[in-house]
Amino acid sequence: MSRRREISRRLEALSYIAGIMSAMKGLALMEVRILTDFLASQQRMVAGIEAAAVDFLAWHPEFANVPVAGQELCVLIGSEQGFCGDFNEALLARMETLCAEKNTPLRWVIVGRRLASRMGERDCVDLALPGAIVADEVPAVLLRLTRELSRLLAGSELAGYGLSALYHCAASGEIRLRRLLPLRDFPTPERAYPYPAELNLSPEEFLQGLTGHYLHAALNEVLYSSLMAENRQRQAHMDRALQRLDEDSARLRINYNTQRQEEITEEIEVILLSADMLNEAEEHSLEAAPIGVLQAGMLERQ
Repeated sequence: MSRRREISRRLEALSYIAGIMSAMKGLALMEVRILTDFLASQQRMVAGIEAAAVDFLAWHPEFANVPVAGQELCVLIGSEQGFCGDFNEALLARMETLCAEKNTPLRWVIVGRRLASRMGERDCVDLALPGAIVADEVPAVLLRLTRELSRLLAGSELAGYGLSALYHCAASGEIRLRRLLPLRDFPTPERAYPYPAELNLSPEEFLQGLTGHYLHAALNEVLYSSLMAENRQRQAHMDRALQRLDEDSARLRINYNTQRQEEITEEIEVILLSADMLNEAEEHSLEAAPIGVLQAGMLERQ
């Protein structure tokens, strides 16, 4: 009985855990649907800014520059929550690879406390910021991130550094290293028009404003893309976990039924054994009784 009760308690615990995981899977699916519209809108905005930057650089190639190799401030975007498989571990492995490839160690800004806790203390990490759990928290995360990046890049230590982002890309499903500043890695500029666009600002002022808009829009897209990839991976992780829970529950139910059948068999055996003992006791009592008593008993029955 105690073994069957233990199995019953384990089945109840697995059912409770499965309920929690199903709820987490539902929340992840809901976030993916919300982020789909947000990300599509943000991608259109970034594409428009990039098209304007390509046209500008086609007529002003003197502003197209690339930072010195290795002098790069990279934003590493991980998860704020767990239960997303190897989401953070894959980012850390890619980070180690990039640091080993560069002649000069990269500087890093970490977004996501779950990722920062796995990283520990490192000299190359300048700052760790909390990330977004849901889509509604992305604007606040973006505001903190842009403020801190402006402060770091304005300092003398990181003067002249480029800015990149390393994150899980929702479109490709892979980890992407995206160059952000200075404006680069765009398609080869082609002069689609015979004359340059008329600017109301000087080229320097226009580029400064364009860079600010592009950084804000691109980082927003990166955060939305990483959060969508995280929720997709969490959904897949919950699917695998629920499948394993179903397998464990099925195996425990078989053990539970087996234990119950064994207990029923034991109860039947006890009942049969008790009946046999009663019959034997009656036979012994009849054999031991005097003949007169037996005759009297028969007469009474008649």
